[in-house]
Formats: sequence, structure tokens, C-alpha cells
Amino acid sequence: MEQPWLKALHVAAVLLFAGGLLAQSLAVAAALRDSVSPGVLVRLRQWDQRVTVPALLSAWAFGIATALGEGWFGAGWLSAKLLLVVALTGLHGLQAGALRRLALEAGRPPRGLGRAPVAVVLSLVAIAVLAVAKPF
Repeated sequence: MEQPWLKALHVAAVLLFAGGLLAQSLAVAAALRDSVSPGVLVRLRQWDQRVTVPALLSAWAFGIATALGEGWFGAGWLSAKLLLVVALTGLHGLQAGALRRLALEAGRPPRGLGRAPVAVVLSLVAIAVLAVAKPF
């Protein structure tokens, strides 16, 4: 069954989440090199709370509804996509905590987050390929 509006809302939510996640990744990576102002971190944290988190929750809700409506659960490509989506959701949580600490000047982000922007971009590309091509 085609669900064009549900798919469109899912894609819109994913775009907002992806943009916020990438901005978050870049800010945390820049903070590792002390090249971002505290004011920018505070504003990015506000954006994260007001836009990125609701977009993340909406993307999950619309995505699950779409997958149920289309009967996609059990498909290999969806399982692979969901694995990446869970990883990005977890990364968002780690980065949100790092942003909170940085905005409150209560510490530095974990060193492992320095390469997060590359991981975000590669994961988003893989998710897009899986969602469109449905290779397996």
C-alpha cells in the first residue's frame, strides 16, 4: 500500500535530524580543537532540544509506521538500515551529553567523537542507498 504522505513526513524529519546531527558532530569535533565559542555551543544545544530531538522522534515514528504499512519488517535491507539508524541515535545521545558538558563548561568531549562527522556522513549515505535501492 502506498503511503506518500507518511513517507514524505519521514523524509522531512530525517532531513532535519540529519542536519542537526551533522551540525552537532562538527561542533563537538571543533570543540576538541578549542575552535568554537561557548555561545555557539549554547545555541546549538537549544537547536538540538527544539528541532533535532523532535525530528529524531518523528523520523522513528513515521519510519516505523511506513515499514509496518508496507510490510517491510523482516527485509534484510531494512534490518541493515535500522542497525545504522540505531547507531546514529546512540551517537546523537553521546554528542548531546558532550554538548551539554561543553555548554556548561564542565569538561571536554570524549576523544572518540573527533571522527564522528565522517561516520555520520557515511552512515547517512548508506541509509539512503539501502532505503532507495532495497538491495536485499
